[in-house]
Amino acid sequence: MNNVTEIIISPEATIRDAMRLLDAGAQRIVLICTPDFKLLGTITDGDTRRALLRDAHMHDAVSSVMNTQPLTVTGETTRDQRLKLMKEHDLTAIPIVDEQHHVIGLETLHQAMQPEQRENPIFIMAGGFGTRLQPLTDRCPKPMLRVGDKPMLEHLIKQFVDHGFRNFYISTHFLPEIIRSHFGDGSAWNASIQYVNEDQPLGTGGALGLLPADLPDIPLIMMNGDVLTKLNYAQLLCHHVNNRFDATVCVREDEHRVPFGVIETENKLITSMVEKPTYRYKINTGIYVLNPSIVRSVQPGQRIDMPTLLEQHRQKSKRIGTYTSYDYWLDIGQMKDYQKAQKDIDVYFKAEKEDVSR
Repeated sequence: MNNVTEIIISPEATIRDAMRLLDAGAQRIVLICTPDFKLLGTITDGDTRRALLRDAHMHDAVSSVMNTQPLTVTGETTRDQRLKLMKEHDLTAIPIVDEQHHVIGLETLHQAMQPEQRENPIFIMAGGFGTRLQPLTDRCPKPMLRVGDKPMLEHLIKQFVDHGFRNFYISTHFLPEIIRSHFGDGSAWNASIQYVNEDQPLGTGGALGLLPADLPDIPLIMMNGDVLTKLNYAQLLCHHVNNRFDATVCVREDEHRVPFGVIETENKLITSMVEKPTYRYKINTGIYVLNPSIVRSVQPGQRIDMPTLLEQHRQKSKRIGTYTSYDYWLDIGQMKDYQKAQKDIDVYFKAEKEDVSR
């Protein structure tokens, strides 16, 4: 109600009173309510202009010109749904009401377009040697190689921040000082960044054991620092929570077409013949959502890969699920991938920025 009480007036107030509130406020709407905040109607600049053109007087009661059937939403309406309604009806604000039609808030277009702030930790693996990209990685950690105008790790962090995430942990090993000196505490990106360093490589899952014990008791997103993607992390997190998974592996569909006929045999006899078949797979993108119980199961200094860690928990009847992404994704593992990233970055990441701003 913080942004609402100052724009609420009684039905006995005058049109002049409403116009003063409209002139003084930034929401461009006034709510007409009973003393217990039951919404009776709304009035905007357009309503007052139309009323005066109909020869209404400034001292007339605002109830005589208010919109008695304003569009409203409830507390259960999602931000995306509210934004869609405001865009469809060309509104800059929409009242939020309870079941009895009492005002409990006001959603503005500006608020709806801001990313929801999320406290979930983001853990980025940035300690690899990047040997397949030598000599570029001889004196530079692979995630710090520039793609376009900034390091690929910076693209990654900025994308998370644009989607409302702010709490980062970065695992380092090879040339950690380059990463630390560039990002510092993360404040330049409106984020908080802490570092854990692997004295010895611990595998794709071992660095989880180096995270602080006081992490919030909510799911953590973990991923490799050499990936470019337009993945919607908020949707991934929502999918994980809604399905009550203990861990979620983000996957994407890939296919391989064999350019020859494939013959299968048994005891030298042909059992099937398929001409140039196409095989489809789900491949691991290196992006995970992990519940705290999975994170805490890795001991400090333990060397373990993520597939092994997740298989151990699957055998203990933990719910290990998948999320299939159809978004842009590129694992920069080889020189040809790095060259492709240079071509893709402007097209895909400019589009991502526009999507977030809308």
